[in-house]
Amino acid sequence: MKIVVLAKQVPDTWSDRKINLETGMLERSASDPVPDEINERAVEAALRYKDTTPDTEVVLLAMGPEDATKSLRKLLSMGADSAMLVTDPALPGSDMVQTARVLAAAVERLAPDLVLAGNEATDGRGGVVPAMVAEVLGWPVLPGVNDLEISPEGLTGTAPVDGGMLRLSSPLPAVASVTERSADPRFPNFKNIMQAKKKPLEILSLADLGIEAGPDAAAVRSVMVSAAARPPKEAGPKITDDGTAATQLADFLAAQRLL
Repeated sequence: MKIVVLAKQVPDTWSDRKINLETGMLERSASDPVPDEINERAVEAALRYKDTTPDTEVVLLAMGPEDATKSLRKLLSMGADSAMLVTDPALPGSDMVQTARVLAAAVERLAPDLVLAGNEATDGRGGVVPAMVAEVLGWPVLPGVNDLEISPEGLTGTAPVDGGMLRLSSPLPAVASVTERSADPRFPNFKNIMQAKKKPLEILSLADLGIEAGPDAAAVRSVMVSAAARPPKEAGPKITDDGTAATQLADFLAAQRLL
């Protein structure tokens, strides 16, 4: 079986993320780039199947800047076999539709049996790219599953819904996205870290994929009309308990229309 895992490079999750006030876009150079944490869980889901079925091939797929190869190497050190990066000057600023079109074209080139992804990226929180990729491919999708069981015949998973859990299943080929509850990613050992430096990593452009994509290729696009920095936090009023603290608190909440 061949499994493609969608990956993304994002600003460090624990850093102070900033918005570029001129473009309205995330300032990706403001902090160190890292592999998105949710991608590690998707890779772990693929590797757990590979552990029991050694002839499985796990391929990482990302769209991003040229330096995203660093993040792909880190994910390769977990045990994936190879990686592919799609990078092109026309792609920065792409919305989720354009991103899905590019990823789907790369998936078709790789011809896998299964595509795995995280349910949402930590930098955008869109949560729809895996389903969009499935739509472009014409494949079924299991969205946001907490657990995933893969077999040569298909896959099953459990997704949370209002008031309960939904058991989903699908034949292959298919797309599935996993939540942060799905699997704890393994720590790369020294051997895998060294091997990751030599594993195949293919870099493609839009011309290589034979498609036009990106903001300029979109039929419709969002336009940023204004952006402002988040105002600094201001200290709230302090209440000294002189016997009327409860009354002061109630009056404050009422003034803020919180009662």
